[in-house]
Amino acid sequence: MNYRIYIVEDEEKIAQSIRSYLQQYGYDVFVVQEFTKVIEEFTSIKPHLVILDVNLPYQDGFHLCRQIRQLSSVPILFLSARASEMEQVMGMESGGDDYITKPFHLEVLHAKCKAILRRTYGEYAREEGSIEPIIRVGELTLHIGKMEMDYGGQVQSLTKNEVKLLRLLMERAGKVVTREDCLEALWDDIDFVDDNTLTVNVTRVRKKLGKWNLDHLIQTKRGVGYIFDINGLEETR
Repeated sequence: MNYRIYIVEDEEKIAQSIRSYLQQYGYDVFVVQEFTKVIEEFTSIKPHLVILDVNLPYQDGFHLCRQIRQLSSVPILFLSARASEMEQVMGMESGGDDYITKPFHLEVLHAKCKAILRRTYGEYAREEGSIEPIIRVGELTLHIGKMEMDYGGQVQSLTKNEVKLLRLLMERAGKVVTREDCLEALWDDIDFVDDNTLTVNVTRVRKKLGKWNLDHLIQTKRGVGYIFDINGLEETR
């Protein structure tokens, strides 16, 4: 499959370097043409992955990420000179799937692209659609293929990473899941993961569960990991 990658980067030299490098591996790579029409270009290209800078003309990458998230769950990889932890947290909270800081190595960028595409569209994605597509704990149901969860007749959509994380915790409900296991479930190569990204994803899932007053279901076991508290769900009912 020829994956389409859409690069939204205002430094022409960097954008073309990424484009040339990724094209060597068979990707169809598109570079933004007009920064006032990013959403229009995105809709036309229908990319499988977006590489998105933060500092852009007219509007920043965080805002664009939120706009894309209203249209699609396509994976978004932030690429930015903003290296602070807060900036990376903002990227994840905006709907991003990963974050690379400049300067960077093209080899690492490619590795992250491969990992994201593999878990989104490759063998791991097919596994999610065919093996145990629904997980139910009490009245909370996770629909893996649909990327959503429901409780009491209400439905909320989830991102790919939120589905992977919640699936792991619900499958092992009542047992402690280590941070390492969570990282391996979310990313294919633990060497390329910022541990802070896991914390952000846990926070995002808790926030969505909190809309049903279920945020207490995911409890932190300090220094170890997390546990999906079955008793907490029974108490809520």
